[in-house]
Amino acid sequence: MNQREKDISLQNKRTPSPSAKVSLEDYASVVGRTEIDELRSLTAPLAGKSVRMVNSTAIGGGVAEILDSLIPLLGDLELQARWDVITGGEDFFKVTKSFHNALHGSEYSPRREHFDVFMEATEQNRKGREFHEDFVVIHDPQPVGMVLSRNGKGNHWIWRCHIDVSDPHPEVWSFLEQFVRRYDAALFSSPSFLRKLEIPQHLFCPTIDPLAEKNRELAPQQVRQILERFNIDPERPIITQVSRFDRLKDPVGVVRAFQQVKKSAPHCQLVLAGGSATDDPEAESVLREVEEAAAGDKDIHILNLSPSSHLEINAIQRGSTLIVQKSLKEGFGLTIAEALWKKKPVVASDVGGIPLQVIHQSTGLLVHSVEETAAQISYLLSHPEAARRLGERGHDHVKYNFLITNKIKNYIKLFLSLEENDRRHSSGKLAANLQRSTELTMDSANPESAMVPVRVRPRGTKSRMGRASSLGPNRPS
Repeated sequence: MNQREKDISLQNKRTPSPSAKVSLEDYASVVGRTEIDELRSLTAPLAGKSVRMVNSTAIGGGVAEILDSLIPLLGDLELQARWDVITGGEDFFKVTKSFHNALHGSEYSPRREHFDVFMEATEQNRKGREFHEDFVVIHDPQPVGMVLSRNGKGNHWIWRCHIDVSDPHPEVWSFLEQFVRRYDAALFSSPSFLRKLEIPQHLFCPTIDPLAEKNRELAPQQVRQILERFNIDPERPIITQVSRFDRLKDPVGVVRAFQQVKKSAPHCQLVLAGGSATDDPEAESVLREVEEAAAGDKDIHILNLSPSSHLEINAIQRGSTLIVQKSLKEGFGLTIAEALWKKKPVVASDVGGIPLQVIHQSTGLLVHSVEETAAQISYLLSHPEAARRLGERGHDHVKYNFLITNKIKNYIKLFLSLEENDRRHSSGKLAANLQRSTELTMDSANPESAMVPVRVRPRGTKSRMGRASSLGPNRPS
């Protein structure tokens, strides 16, 4: 590969091409015409403004999937939206994976060279990048240091944290916080993830795209054909977990639960459908652990799918009897929203952002152990009417809270509020300057007048430190 080809390859990695498959108008059939009209009206004051999203992978994982749908739809609202992906070597992604696990509370002994690797990759990614956009949204810890390129520009920087930082490793969080505090706002997926920060914090739930290939309606025959392609019997009960092969998703725990369920329901099958992301170097070793735990059981289907297997995931979810998400830690778990949208009953761990989606005994069942997981699976297999009701309520819950149109609305509201804060700040500075001019005139005539000070709250200070605006879900009645 010559240098020009290398440059083109790097540019392709840095700037992915989102799939402009549908327009905002297509969503009217899902969320209603009123919702679409409201979005256009709400966004009108921002027409022509520019937005830049930055993350660490173009394929694989929920963030990339969200941005793939979000960027074209923001463009449809007359915003100039672009998406960048940072690059890094194997050592960088090993370090950031360690950071990821440590932020979730895993044991970790960071060394000075780990932080050096992070900073070297950050500086390399900053080279050649200038951020002139009105709104810059940085996703997750990997690119958090890009805020060093801000350099006092008059735009708005937002850090979107998709992971569970309710109990982070103190040293890792302290290192990252030096960057986080440079942002104008931080967005988290659950109230329990909020940190003690001087900047405003907002609750921002992830969302799914109902018209994307992974979630659109499929014909029953197409679902059956895809299941049979993977040697999954569509006539027997199917228990499925869809997630990356990641220890925090506990796929081995799912296998253990299935082995217990099979004692009373020997006819059922387990599907573990997953893969990896380009920023996750641990997937292969976890996959081997899962295969060892399965011990050659022909009723356990371990599918190592490519990140582009959206149609296959859709069909597997639709063909499943129930969905499991037995995470040990979870920022949100979009595969749950995907399953609920398809009216599937869900058994999931009571961790992280999962309870925002799975309201126990209303939109799903929450569990705390392998044994509870097995018991709830067995219950749903033997009570299909209860399973159906959970799926129906789960679908409605997703419709009103976790569709991409809701995410767009929340981003637009945030952008508008940041601009309004700027206007208020500018007006406050003007008023303060005028008042100061008046005071100086008064002082020259009557020095005692200077004893009554004018107090103006500086920008960035706030009396509600640690509190967040609530953009969380509406609970079904």
